[in-house]
Amino acid sequence: MKKVLMIIPAYNEEGNIEKTVKSIIDYRESKKLPFQLDYLVVNDGSKDSTPKILDQLQFNHVDLVQNLGIGGCVQTGYIYAVRNNYDVAVQFDGDGQHDITSIENVVGPVLKGDADFTIGSRFVDKSIDNFQTTAARRMGIKLISKAIKLMTGKKIYDTTSGYRAASAPVIAYLSKHYPVAYPEPESLARIIKKGFRVKETHANMFERLEGTSSIKAFKIVTYMLDVLLSIFIAGLMKERD
Repeated sequence: MKKVLMIIPAYNEEGNIEKTVKSIIDYRESKKLPFQLDYLVVNDGSKDSTPKILDQLQFNHVDLVQNLGIGGCVQTGYIYAVRNNYDVAVQFDGDGQHDITSIENVVGPVLKGDADFTIGSRFVDKSIDNFQTTAARRMGIKLISKAIKLMTGKKIYDTTSGYRAASAPVIAYLSKHYPVAYPEPESLARIIKKGFRVKETHANMFERLEGTSSIKAFKIVTYMLDVLLSIFIAGLMKERD
């Protein structure tokens, strides 16, 4: 049976992390899945009660000694997946915005060998009502999409989705080359340029219930400029294996 690991990055998620992890456990116990479903919470140096909650509930987790940011946090999960021989690794945000019931849709193309990397997308099936985020962020996502298309030739709609599944070869690659600053869009550009097959598939998303996003409103313009620059650099650079 194939092994699937849910990588759950968590920074100051005391209001969400218990519900997020229990949603995975409950889903796993209530469904007869065609794969082994495990999870790992990567506590990114949280300063709230997140570490205490993880310890008290005995959730499978690792504690980073300092805050590395989303890039270093998720890369830790990929390293864990490599060392424990997982066939698929799935990024699954600790803020409760991702719907575990979409997991089979997200991992399916990878398990079947139809894709090396899948993106759980809010935008590929417009017939389904889904949380769409703000108008400003949707505009930013479209700009990032255009940049990725320009640099790689591949159209990606939900460029900032953190609900993503990677095959074993992509896990190995990202464990060594995961971007630090703007990981979702930049890693997409790198993966596509590397020749991996990327596919978008529908996934349900929810609005964050507690806490705040790491991208503040007043930083959006600077964020967009930096992301676009990182994509152009990723599209032009040649990496060693």
